[in-house]
Amino acid sequence: MNFDLKSPEFWDPQATRQELLRVFDVCHGCRVCETYCPSFVDLFRFVDDNFGNVDSLSEEQIGQVVRECYQCKLCYTVCPYVPPHEWDIDFPRMLLRAHFVEAKQKRPALAARLVDRLVDRMVDRMFGDTDLVGNLSSLAAPLANWANQNPKIRERMEKYLGIHRDRLLPTFHSETFAKWFAKRPRIRPSEKTEGTEKVALFYTCLINYNEPAIGKATVAVLERNKVDCIVPDQQCCGLPFLDTGQVDRALKKIEANVATLSKTVKQGYKIVVPSASCSYMLKLDYPRFLQTPDATLVAENTYDVSEYLVKLHQAGKLDLNFQQNPGKIRYHQPCHLKAQNIGFKAQELLSLIPGAEVKRMQCCSGHDGSWSVKKENFEASMKVGKPLFKFMKAEGSSTVTDCPLSAIQVQQANGQKPVHPIEVLAQAYGLGNKK
Repeated sequence: MNFDLKSPEFWDPQATRQELLRVFDVCHGCRVCETYCPSFVDLFRFVDDNFGNVDSLSEEQIGQVVRECYQCKLCYTVCPYVPPHEWDIDFPRMLLRAHFVEAKQKRPALAARLVDRLVDRMVDRMFGDTDLVGNLSSLAAPLANWANQNPKIRERMEKYLGIHRDRLLPTFHSETFAKWFAKRPRIRPSEKTEGTEKVALFYTCLINYNEPAIGKATVAVLERNKVDCIVPDQQCCGLPFLDTGQVDRALKKIEANVATLSKTVKQGYKIVVPSASCSYMLKLDYPRFLQTPDATLVAENTYDVSEYLVKLHQAGKLDLNFQQNPGKIRYHQPCHLKAQNIGFKAQELLSLIPGAEVKRMQCCSGHDGSWSVKKENFEASMKVGKPLFKFMKAEGSSTVTDCPLSAIQVQQANGQKPVHPIEVLAQAYGLGNKK
């Protein structure tokens, strides 16, 4: 599949449609992913209604399949025809390409409708520019949190911004993680011993603005294990802009992050990420979008935080002197962590704590970034997450997930918000909440 953004063929609507139908035809003949998500359910129904002829699909049907894909990547992990297979099937990236092309084609039409254009741009900016929204909301965190919980304001947000009135939204904090880290005393180079593990923390926008406790726990655990932890200059990974079809804006974020992170890697640092979607972006999407040696260097030296700590354990460097027993744990592995094909590192890590009993479930929570926030997708997102919600309801067990958005989705359904594995580890060390 052509995924070269610089290629004219990539942006050609007819070439995109032909490739889209080729992929649909292969998927219809396979059906391994028949119940994975609404995209496949409707794709197979549409093709069956056309007696197996994908060429007969209408533009409306094709558009629905494209819009219903929320990029969980689970289909890619089980597909028997992914590269280097001759059929070269990558369903989620093919639909991402179709989404980009569709967004680009709509821009001229929007110019003739100024009001609609301004509203659409504002909504796209809000969903895509997490750094802008996060900075503004953090400056007025109490007001932003009040507005997000006010029924009258939520009604207007649904009407004008398309955000479902019942969707729980992330909480903002006046002190972001980046501000907290900047105030901490730094370890001088002269105090570092030879052979010290060195980590550059890519903390992610969600943790910076909405879940700073996860970032603080990450730093506490790394320092407990004598890891030199720095926080390089960074921006949002770019994924929210991709979700809204703003490729140019996403590329600016990606290029800026690669420029900074590649320098830290060349200085001997490994990149550690405590959010599955962002580590997926750095590992698997950055090299695809940029196709540069520095992007590859960043990808090859990026680790999910649990993956990195398990690596420390395998090297005999992880502190196993735990002070508290977390007991029974119901652990959810997010889609974007499974798609990295690294195994079950968080479960492996938590199982090192004496007395921990970890049960795992791998399935989609249904949140999937901005997809479930939109009023037209909210109810479908809750249906997708039902198996997980049931699993997480077990009494006498704490609930854990690597994905902060999945935690909000579970909280939406069950009323209890799961914590991150790194927070469980910090508590087990007796580190508590770092102020």
